[in-house]
Order: sequence, then C-alpha cells, then structure tokens
Amino acid sequence: MNFIISSSALLKNLQSIGGVLNTNNSLPILDNFLFELQAGELTISASDLENTMKTSVRPDEAKEDGRVAIPARLLLDTLKNFSNQPLSFHIDSSNFGIEISSDYGKYKLVGQNADDFPKSPEIDNPNALTISGDIISNAIEKTLFATGNDELRPVMSGVFCQFSSDQLIFVATDAHKLVKYGRSDAGASQSADFILPKKPLNLLKQNLTGEEEVSLSYNETIARFNFGSIELTSRLIDGKYPNYEAVIPVENPNVLTVDRLSFLNSIKRVSIFSNKTTHQVKLKVAGSELTISAEDLDFSNEAKERLTCNYAGDDMEIGFNSKFLMEMLNHINTQEVILEMSEPNKAGILLPAENKEGEDILMLVMPVMIR
Repeated sequence: MNFIISSSALLKNLQSIGGVLNTNNSLPILDNFLFELQAGELTISASDLENTMKTSVRPDEAKEDGRVAIPARLLLDTLKNFSNQPLSFHIDSSNFGIEISSDYGKYKLVGQNADDFPKSPEIDNPNALTISGDIISNAIEKTLFATGNDELRPVMSGVFCQFSSDQLIFVATDAHKLVKYGRSDAGASQSADFILPKKPLNLLKQNLTGEEEVSLSYNETIARFNFGSIELTSRLIDGKYPNYEAVIPVENPNVLTVDRLSFLNSIKRVSIFSNKTTHQVKLKVAGSELTISAEDLDFSNEAKERLTCNYAGDDMEIGFNSKFLMEMLNHINTQEVILEMSEPNKAGILLPAENKEGEDILMLVMPVMIR
C-alpha cells in the first residue's frame, strides 16, 4: 500500500475526525486511525465503539490498495510539525510497518492489523431526511448547554429529537432548566423520536459550517450523518425521554419584557454577591421597574440593581439560579427577551422577543425558593 499526500490536507482530514478518539480506550486498536486505500481514494476512520467517524480524501498519487491501522497520536503530532509538503507513505502489509518520507527525512512506525478495527454498524430499515446544516448547528447551539450530566439518568444527558411531517423539535433538560427548539421550515417523511448523545453533537458542531446539506438516516438504535466528505455514525441513547410538555406551564399571566444585554450584565454583577451554593438572585417586579438583588448571609454580602422594563401583571418577587439565567440569556440573540411567570414557586419561561422565520425557541428555568 503506497500513496503520496499533502501533509496539510491529511492533517485537516485527521483533525476533523480526531475528536472521536478517547484518551483511555479499553481496546488498544481504538488508539489508531484506520486507513483504507481503494481505487485511488483514501478513507480514514476513527472510533470509540459508540461513535465512528469517517472522512475521504484523494491522494496526489496512489498505488496498491490496502488497509492498515496507524497510531493516531503519533501521526497527529508528526503532521502538526510539518509545513505543507508532500508525504510518501509506504506500508508493508506483511508486518504493518509504516515508513513516511518527507523533504526532511524518513520516519518509521508500526501499525496494526486493520481487521481488528471495529466495523461501522449497519442501519437496518432506516428513515432518512436531508436537512440544512444551518438548522442542525443552530439546534445544537441552542440546546446542548441544557443537557444533564447525571449518570443515573442517561436519557437526560442527550438531546431529544422529535420529528414529524410539519416540524422538527429538539429538546434538552437537566431537570433545572429546559430548552425546546423547533423548526417549522423543515420536516421528516415519517414521525420519529430519538435521543442523540452529547459527544456526536459536539463533533457535528465542530465540523458543520452551516452552508452544507446533511443527509440523516436513523432507526431505533443508530443515527448516521453524511455531509461533505464526512460520515458520522452514532449509537442513540436507549430509554424513554421524560414528558417535557407536562412541565411547561400554560398559564403565565405575568409578562416581563426587558433589554437582554442590560438584564444579563446586571445579573452578572449582582450574582457575584449571591450565596455560593444556591447562586440565587431575586427578581422583584413592580410597575415598570425590575429590581435584581442577591445576598450571601454567611459573609454579609449583598447587591441590588434596578432596570426599567415593560411589565404586565401583578407585582411579584421570584428567585432563580443566576448561572442558569445567564446561560440562557447567552443563547438568545435578540435585543429584548420576555420572561413569563405565574407564581414564585412555578417555572419561568424565557423567550426571545421575536423569533426568526420558521424558528421557535422556548427556555424554561425552575425557581429557587426565597427564604
């Protein structure tokens, strides 16, 4: 197996799939990239058993088809230290010896048998749809931060995808906050729902430009994304997602509209003085005035700020975790935001003052009880 390829082109392709690699692998073969040369095309794969990522590139010159597993870390570290130049790879199929030749010299390393590398799973009876990369990257951006980290509740550590003919819905929650991101400008031929894990979502986020078309095929256990020269296959999270609709309050008569950046910056400053366990800030709304306050009784620290706002409803005081509020405000892009509330012990709903066409964003945050 012999081929010549540009060092920068190879490095770019390896870095696009390198995020799949784990630092500690139970199987030593997973510390390698799988190189497969066939009909002048080089396919490179990386896997952690749960996720497999592939990329294809055409070498400048290719002779003798073949397959070999090459140590990933060693290859990446070597390529990072080259200026752009052609590299010649010569692989001895009898002992998996690899020789790389550059303008500077030669480098030898030993690969492994490609047959030991795990095969990418097949998807039986898949559903399929083509979706804009912009929709997927926006959905990931808006929901991923709200996923949970509780190992005892694995279904909440991913993003719930609910597809129907007239809309796509993506939901994430950790039981303290919830984000529902909907698109009415896209749909699937068949209704389906599944839970995508965090890792493949991060890999998609890193690789999507937003301008490409993404082919998604999925069944009850596996999802596969194809875009550009990249293919990502991931095992879905097994389990039933909680009924998120049940926790979204329907009647919210108290509606606060406020400038997003002013609100965010005020919470940032005031929260410095909050209790380090609860991170509680209090919002007190009366007329057109919003008072944001925090106190840490253990250290006698307190802070208070006032903002002007538009408010319709009864005067009320409610407490929230400032970290959750700040995260949500950072993931809304409009100039103004709307906070809908019913009672101090019920969840607040945070919405952008205006949605982009075809887009629907709802964020929910649970209150922190005021002592």
